[in-house]
Amino acid sequence: MSKIRAHSAAFATGVALLLGSTALTAPQAALAQAQTTGVVQRIVVQGNERIEQGTVLSYLPIQPGETVDPQRLDLALKTLARTDLFADVKIELQGGDLIVKVVENPIINQVVFEGNSALKEDKLKDEVQIRPRGIFTRAKVQADVQRIIELYRRSGRISATVTPKVVELPQKRVDLVFEISEGPKSGVLGVNFLGNVEYSDNDLKDVIVTKESHWYKFLTSNDNYDPDRIEYDREQLRKFYRNRGYFDFRVVATVAELATDKNGFAVTYTIDEGPKYKFGKVTVETELKKLDGNLLAQILPIRAGQLYEDDKIEQATDALTFAAGAAGFAFVDVRPRYVPNHENNTVDVVFSVREGPRVYVDRIDIVGNTRTLDYVVRRELEVAEGDAYNRVLVDRSKNRVRALGFFKDVNIEEVPGAQPDRTTLRVKTEEQPTGELSFSAGYSSVDKLVLDVGITERNFRGRGQNLRARVSVGSLRQQIDFGFTEPRFLGRDLRAGLDLYSYRYDLSDYAAYDTESTGGTLRLGFPLTQNASMGLRYQLRQDKVSVEDSLCTNGQVSDILCLQRGSYITSLIGYNLRLDKRNDPIQPTRGWFADLSQDLAGFGGDTKYLKTETDAGWYWGFNKDFIFSAVGSAGYIEGWGGDNIRINDRFYKGGSSFRGFEIAGIGPRDTTNGNQSSNSLGAKLYAIGTFELTVPTFLPEQYGIKAAVFSDFGTAGQLDDVDRLDKAGLDNPKIKDGLGLRASAGLSIDWKSPMGPIRFDFSHILAKEDYDRTETFRFSTSTRF
Repeated sequence: MSKIRAHSAAFATGVALLLGSTALTAPQAALAQAQTTGVVQRIVVQGNERIEQGTVLSYLPIQPGETVDPQRLDLALKTLARTDLFADVKIELQGGDLIVKVVENPIINQVVFEGNSALKEDKLKDEVQIRPRGIFTRAKVQADVQRIIELYRRSGRISATVTPKVVELPQKRVDLVFEISEGPKSGVLGVNFLGNVEYSDNDLKDVIVTKESHWYKFLTSNDNYDPDRIEYDREQLRKFYRNRGYFDFRVVATVAELATDKNGFAVTYTIDEGPKYKFGKVTVETELKKLDGNLLAQILPIRAGQLYEDDKIEQATDALTFAAGAAGFAFVDVRPRYVPNHENNTVDVVFSVREGPRVYVDRIDIVGNTRTLDYVVRRELEVAEGDAYNRVLVDRSKNRVRALGFFKDVNIEEVPGAQPDRTTLRVKTEEQPTGELSFSAGYSSVDKLVLDVGITERNFRGRGQNLRARVSVGSLRQQIDFGFTEPRFLGRDLRAGLDLYSYRYDLSDYAAYDTESTGGTLRLGFPLTQNASMGLRYQLRQDKVSVEDSLCTNGQVSDILCLQRGSYITSLIGYNLRLDKRNDPIQPTRGWFADLSQDLAGFGGDTKYLKTETDAGWYWGFNKDFIFSAVGSAGYIEGWGGDNIRINDRFYKGGSSFRGFEIAGIGPRDTTNGNQSSNSLGAKLYAIGTFELTVPTFLPEQYGIKAAVFSDFGTAGQLDDVDRLDKAGLDNPKIKDGLGLRASAGLSIDWKSPMGPIRFDFSHILAKEDYDRTETFRFSTSTRF
């Protein structure tokens, strides 16, 4: 920068010269009027300083001895101008001499940015194409100005301006200065919806990517106004409604109003939901002799009377494509045709199956991945170079790359190949931030205040790896954990990971002991089918159980609990199987899932047991207000080789896992100090089921308040025989252990508040054991800022 300031006296002169005659004006081309035809005997180059004469002659499409005319001279002049080496070119024919007069473009000495504070200089340098020691041209400068403005626009600064300035230096060199006025950050002051009836504003805000600006969202970029993001949101809204039966849905208008102080925009989406549609008649038409349209219709995942969903159309297209491929037709074109019946709100769909042209993938180019390595994108593609082109697989590849979450946008373009039956696929990506520094705070009626600080990088080193570290501090739990996941271990579809952790649970209010655990887990996961997956793991940890000496010496707890004190090592292997056929993993309205998990401890270490757990659930939505679910879970742990189950390896149920009962509120208990001060001993067996039905609240949906009635029922119990005995080896009457039925019913209220989700549970006990610990109200909330 000192060098630029040293030339400040010559700044105005340099800019005037460059703007007036060279760099920032198009090359001036002139032909001599006196002579335009003749034989060239000699070529003379004048005005060149840095560029060798031979270089100029190499670009010139005229050789000595050739006859020239006005067309040849014009071609020569345009050829030299297109090299970007010259600010001005003149060609004259004088007798037998062809005089080529050139004015060279200057060389860039350095590129400097002034006025930037929101964006670092390194990021700006990566964006611009002009580099030191490059050739200065107006076109390049203006293109870089637009690139910088676009970069600021994406960061939420719509009013940013960039002014290029030039400082002339000796020896035909210049310094290029981009003077930047960043302007204020244009946030999103509000997101509003007009015309929505079936879904609340809060529901639709969860669908779109654009978020409202708040002071605590300083680490996110989705609360900046970005017109491209608004267009993406329109498509997300369309998908959301079309997958819920609203065939006629459309976004009528999207208006972004700039606030008077220009500090942000208010974005309003005007939508027309239209009525709900169902599928009408679904047929398949085909010109292929070996395929029967009626038989193809039988494999479609669509039936008349079902709610209309765009996803079902895509699934049907995939099914027909693969069925045609199985019949020997590798190149088919499946296109749905829609016939809406507005009178009865149905949509007839006709699938046309035709043989498509034979096209092969010649090359796959991946562009825009400035941070993510090429192979991370390429391994998600379901087509490879040399494969037959398949539109379904190309679309799937696009969705797989987008599902990585590394890119703001992904598009796959088809570019004609070198031959008619060849095509080049160009995968265009746009990077987005993948790191997250999160702070969260929460409060519940049990955990009190909980603070979490975590850092996550989902695309570590651009290799698609996931890195996570978190510290959590609360009245019940203190935890530090670290995790690393490689999504494509050994280049295969295997998710391999490592977890390291250290935590402490203060269970003195519930089970009269504290436990500390330090260890690690090795994980390996892989898909079995489209809806099924399997995971394997190995865990090694050291556990320590502590009970206050005073409790043991004063006889306030049983001797069995005091004998649990000490440290020991657990070494186990395990697996889990998952089958998920829900229509939505977050808020399902149809479908079911099932999980099975087993851990076998005893491969080294001090403990030996087999633990089995299973979960399953089924969902059925009558309409958007009434959704019924039946969910169940069960578990059993048993020692082997003469081992008994230690207290911290047992199951503790209650709280959020069994509403109406406190944490660890059901199951075996030590009542040595009385029922009111009894301590949980944990269970070897549990089985819990839940019936839940969402119900309307009759409140405006924009409040984001939902309610559900529920009934939880089940049991937990069983101890090893030795845990029921006293010092004399007799049954200890203070140890309560039974598998009696527990049941509760109540009302849950969920509120999507501005600061995060809040949940209230009101419960009434229907069945319990005398020693169980119950509660009628539970409240919890959490927020991220």
